[in-house]
Amino acid sequence: MRALILAAGLLVACGGAMAQQGVQEKLKAIQSDPVALRAAVDAGKKVTFFCANCHGEDGISKLPEVPNLAGQNPAYLLEQIRKFGSGERKDPFMQGLIKVLKDDERLQAASYYASMPVPPSRADAALVSKGKELFGKLCVRCHGEQGRGNETIARLAGQKQPYLQTTITRYRDKTGVRNNQLMAIATAGLKNEEIVAISNYLTQLP
Repeated sequence: MRALILAAGLLVACGGAMAQQGVQEKLKAIQSDPVALRAAVDAGKKVTFFCANCHGEDGISKLPEVPNLAGQNPAYLLEQIRKFGSGERKDPFMQGLIKVLKDDERLQAASYYASMPVPPSRADAALVSKGKELFGKLCVRCHGEQGRGNETIARLAGQKQPYLQTTITRYRDKTGVRNNQLMAIATAGLKNEEIVAISNYLTQLP
């Protein structure tokens, strides 16, 4: 009986992984077709109407503790949507909203936000140089020289400074809100003032 339960669990997990792979493949197809992409972006603007209260109509957050979604890689956004929907990322409010979205709507939302420009934010100029130095030592290998990430790693450039500061601190302190072994290792030795410097550097990047 136990073996049957384990086998059933594996089948569900494999099925979920295959389904997500299919969604990501569909996203790639949309991104490579200008007509399909335009349709997805237009539909995504309508789908995300309920996100605008926090993330802004154009994906630029209205709240300092809420991330910008504009300019993120669509594949990265789609994966984060999946993680909230499955409960891998913990936020009761986000989980509840995302569970109602169909696969096509998730694709459209990711395509819309990825298409929007993200302007750099103001930073403390006195901290930018130190932040750049720390970023170059600890973060550039994964997040890229311009802090723009890729399909699996978040864009940090132009992100809200308070959000960046809070998120980096959570990785360092292993609070359980954000779980990533590589990030925990990279941030482990950072002092609070160094986190502030890094976040100030990143927020002013275009």
